[in-house]
Amino acid sequence: MAEYMDDLNATIDLLPKRTLARAQGPLYRQLADILREPITSGAFPVGGELPKEAVIAERFGVSLITVRQALRDLEADGLIRKRSAKPAVVTSAAPPVTLSWTFKNFADMAAFTKDAALKIKSFKKEVSPLLQRHFGLKEGYCLRSMLVVGKQKKAQITTYFPPDVGAQFTKEDFNDVLIFRAVQRRLNIRMAVAHCTVRAEIADDDVAADLGVAKGSAILAVEMLYQSADQQNVEFSIARHPADIFSITYDAPNDLA
Repeated sequence: MAEYMDDLNATIDLLPKRTLARAQGPLYRQLADILREPITSGAFPVGGELPKEAVIAERFGVSLITVRQALRDLEADGLIRKRSAKPAVVTSAAPPVTLSWTFKNFADMAAFTKDAALKIKSFKKEVSPLLQRHFGLKEGYCLRSMLVVGKQKKAQITTYFPPDVGAQFTKEDFNDVLIFRAVQRRLNIRMAVAHCTVRAEIADDDVAADLGVAKGSAILAVEMLYQSADQQNVEFSIARHPADIFSITYDAPNDLA
């Protein structure tokens, strides 16, 4: 028993001792980041136990609810496995790459694509009902590309532009993993807002082949309509992801009286 307590004390001592402040963001995210560092560095070894939830809560001056939410985030990342009435166990220091998007602003989009690359498939004029819907024109330009992380195919991306925008580009001009950022630089404009819609789809032959999934499997489609400061629609993009590797996280403040 004494030896176990010594090990427990040594484990908690690997963590900084401080009180977390809400001004720095959600407490559970701060705590998850603190716990993640010794896991990924190997200080908390695979197969080893994390400190008990109550010990972590006391160390950082937070509630057990905050600790449990932080641990759920680490479990979702594939780093730990939670256990009922027992400390969580480290399962991996380097889990497989997944796409988890905390989306509140354009900076979050940039963070989302940090380790990704954009592979261009084609760029040409096309006729599409989507061009009619978003730009009021039957014909425009379509960029087809793939978002990849290493050898993993993470998204099939189809991007539409009105003729006056698309005519100013060649395929080689899309040299940024964030397409809207390449458009901003090329046209010397600033996107003011992106309207986001997330919906479920079923993979057709084309999507299945691009993403390496079975035809008919679940796909998560993220649609983004980008507008300039003068409220002109500049770009419409659809990113289709395998549903099992993609999630969206956002904060929902309680603004009800």
